[in-house]
Amino acid sequence: MRVIAGEAKGRPLKAVPGMNTRPTTDKVKEAMFSMIGPFFDGGQALDLFAGTGGLGIEALSRGIDKAVFVDSDRQSIGIVRINVEAARMQDRAEIYCNTAERALKTLEKRGIAFRLVFLDPPYRMKNADELMLDMASRGLLEEGAVLAVEHESGYRYPERFGGFELRKLALYGETAVAIYDYRPADGQGGASAHEAQ
Repeated sequence: MRVIAGEAKGRPLKAVPGMNTRPTTDKVKEAMFSMIGPFFDGGQALDLFAGTGGLGIEALSRGIDKAVFVDSDRQSIGIVRINVEAARMQDRAEIYCNTAERALKTLEKRGIAFRLVFLDPPYRMKNADELMLDMASRGLLEEGAVLAVEHESGYRYPERFGGFELRKLALYGETAVAIYDYRPADGQGGASAHEAQ
């Protein structure tokens, strides 16, 4: 595993020991970023089931200003810290050991709005859509935010729900990547991309 492009290109990333995390392969990561980027002009990213932190680090390397990494597993958080330091991104990263649900409540209190969100929960969990709706209701998403959801290829999330619209679904063996755009119909959401700069 490595950083594929941008300022930290080529830096190696450590995997979490054991079988509990399933790091996004370089092939899938490259394909995902070609769909959502490939490069970014600032903004904040949220890597909600961070695992190794590979997706958030890649976003930082490609131009995102700051990234928040959340994972409920202490070992994963330790690896995220190592990888963020290896990529020399520690000044642009916040790393929290917390459940996704609790982290969203905490982030809401800080008034952060994200331009880019990665959701790569364990495949047994099928609640990425509920988490997305929760983020929207808490004002955690910029209007026009992009959300990348990794899930089991045999499962399908709805194409449209609560201001989210599926832009692209791509399959890679057992892995599916669903890219959603967030455009709230009533203009309720976090700050617009313009305001958040």
